[in-house]
Amino acid sequence: MRLNLHDAAAWLRFAALNTLRNRRRSAVTAAVAALGTAALLLAGGFALYTYEGLAQESARSTGHLVMARAAQFQGDEDLPLQHGLDDLAGLRQRLLAEPEVRQVLPRLDFGGLIGNGDKTLVMMGVGIDPDAEFAIKGPFLTLQAGQVLATPAEGRAGLEVMLGAGLARSLKAVPGSGLTLLASTTEGALNALDVTVRGVVSTGVPELDQRLVYTDLATAQQLLVTPRVSSLGVYLDRMASTAPLRDRLATAFAALELRTWEQQAPFYRSVRALYNRIFGALGLIIGVIVVFVVANAMAMAIVERTREIGSLRALGTLPGQMQRVLALEGLLLGAAGSAAGAGVALAVSAALWVFPVEMPPPPGRSQGYPLHIAVDPTLYAAALLAMLLLSALASAWVARRTVRLPVVDALGHV
Repeated sequence: MRLNLHDAAAWLRFAALNTLRNRRRSAVTAAVAALGTAALLLAGGFALYTYEGLAQESARSTGHLVMARAAQFQGDEDLPLQHGLDDLAGLRQRLLAEPEVRQVLPRLDFGGLIGNGDKTLVMMGVGIDPDAEFAIKGPFLTLQAGQVLATPAEGRAGLEVMLGAGLARSLKAVPGSGLTLLASTTEGALNALDVTVRGVVSTGVPELDQRLVYTDLATAQQLLVTPRVSSLGVYLDRMASTAPLRDRLATAFAALELRTWEQQAPFYRSVRALYNRIFGALGLIIGVIVVFVVANAMAMAIVERTREIGSLRALGTLPGQMQRVLALEGLLLGAAGSAAGAGVALAVSAALWVFPVEMPPPPGRSQGYPLHIAVDPTLYAAALLAMLLLSALASAWVARRTVRLPVVDALGHV
């Protein structure tokens, strides 16, 4: 074969033929690169899917933006709703005028006691606009018995509640049971309301289900004797609108504070930081393994071909050209392996949609979740590029000394 040193296609063909000299060794090297690539893509895809799922859950729970007074976010009040929001209707109207805003949900957080006449327990109450809440959030609660709350007729409270499953079990309450809510008003006095259980729900967090009480906003305001609310959850058309709208609204509502869903989601931030460390370490380990395997395979091939390298040097091939062609051989092995690994990752990701796998409940939760792997073009491109570069650099590194041997020593190598 007559080599044209300036013809990249000839060098590529030359490198490809060299990788086929020892097919078994090349297959093992490519297989390791394939497994490494597949592991990186599956682990990274799982992390990305988890991030996306937690982000959507957090935004659905609180809203893409949360509006309240700055002191409200500190959670330090002498009296209930001391830092609450007034003029709910006016604030909602101004926010809904923004084109990115889909819905504005009021929330009234309060604490107190709940009893059935024989037993009294501490509760964590949440007053909501039921119709808008369930319409915009979707099935964020699991209904175990009864019905979900409905917005009462204008001008009167519904006097109905939904209980967390654990709290309902402790109070032996079922849909239709009568209970009494007791809480401090905004003036510091005690107020009680008799309510009816409309439904029993589960949030998936057992500790929260032990204390949770949902009621409509009018009932909560009647209990606390106030027209105020704790905060407003602002739901947008898409996640990308969050930061730009916050910056714009910060000027229009200078007296209030706007926080993003991420600022209100410590669990999301903790999981992301943990997974970044875990999968970052995993990627580093896989990269080191691939480098050693490719380097070992190329070192064996180079030792076997030392006399051939000496012959090519004697014919005028420069050391840099020989090093590049050997690096190209490693690149081809890495390319074959990473392409196969990407195919495996795609197949596994697709199979998980066709044949669902349920993950066990995470710590602190009572409900599992489906296992899915995100297919992200950027992740795939980064993983493939990393494998190609590692393979080429490993090959070039182990070839650097051999290609610079004196021609006589290379020809006399045994």
